[in-house]
Amino acid sequence: MTSSVSPLPPSALSRNALRALASTALIGALLTLGGCGTPWLSAAGPSAGAILSSSEGAKDGSAAPYKLVDLTAETIQPYIRPPDPVATPEILPASVPEIHLVPGDVLSVTIADIPSEAALFAPLTTGGTVFSHVRVNADGNISLPHVGSLHVADLAPEDVERAIVNSLKGRALSPVARVELVGDFSSSVLVVGAVKSPGRVSALKGPLTLLDAINSAGGPLLEPHLIRIILRTGKETQTFNYNELLSSVNPAIPPHSEIIVEPNRKRFVAMGAVGKPGLQDLPSENPSLLETLGAVGGLQERIANASGVFVFRLLQNQTGQPPEAEVFRLDMRRPESIFLARLFLVQPEDAIYVTNAAAYEWEKIIAPIVQTLVLGRYINSF
Repeated sequence: MTSSVSPLPPSALSRNALRALASTALIGALLTLGGCGTPWLSAAGPSAGAILSSSEGAKDGSAAPYKLVDLTAETIQPYIRPPDPVATPEILPASVPEIHLVPGDVLSVTIADIPSEAALFAPLTTGGTVFSHVRVNADGNISLPHVGSLHVADLAPEDVERAIVNSLKGRALSPVARVELVGDFSSSVLVVGAVKSPGRVSALKGPLTLLDAINSAGGPLLEPHLIRIILRTGKETQTFNYNELLSSVNPAIPPHSEIIVEPNRKRFVAMGAVGKPGLQDLPSENPSLLETLGAVGGLQERIANASGVFVFRLLQNQTGQPPEAEVFRLDMRRPESIFLARLFLVQPEDAIYVTNAAAYEWEKIIAPIVQTLVLGRYINSF
């Protein structure tokens, strides 16, 4: 007995297969919508639900992997940013350091004598005889006509003046000498690192302070709170925070010191539904969460879950124990959250993470469904 059912043409088989494929995709997407999670969806990090549930403890009942703090008016107190420092009215008393010549210094030496046909030097009335570029050599000596070689290392300029006059006794009638330091390797300081014009800074115009030297080198290249200063004096090493230096006493620098201006990067990571995710410098010395969110462009209104703003932090223990983890949650939908975000202190190495809104997650699911429906409609048109 032969069957009365005739085989379908190849084109009908293709249509049926495509319809079956579309139906399967649609059913699978709908089942996903009804499920509890969507692990196959792309995301920048965990969902708000996953963060909240993990804080309740591990699945085996052990201690929670981190402490979750809901930021409210009752819990914000330990995490409030400190007030900005008040600049001190005190200034450092002016003091002029003693100058003691060292090899490499450059002197201008003027020698004068009373008018006479046998005078070795021009009279004082005409300005005397000027030797404008006298360098202290590696042995600490200088050499002048009619004076010869003089050892001047570790001497003050007035001591050199007396030594010149004494060496001319018996050869000049009534000599006088004037020594001026014009290249002060002995009292200058070296400024290197993150400044606009690194190099040696002269102290000829007066005693140098730490801010004087840095400003003479063009100033720092980064914001004050991202700068650290190391001062080497030959006897000790001191470290300064440039931002704190601006509001405290500005110390004087001993001659022949070295100043290293180096970046002291204080960074945080912004992740998720923010305007500019990535590794960023903190915007100030003690930034608030509101200020930091503003620095990364704020929350992306279309995709951000305003109730899921999290700050992840690791606290280093001094006892050698593993670091402790804290996660702070702020619900930006509440009006008071703006004030809480302004109070909360963001620390270096914090990670700020803004989760995606549920509607956006559904949008990522619905988009392929719509494409599937469009595909089915296209197939039905065959």
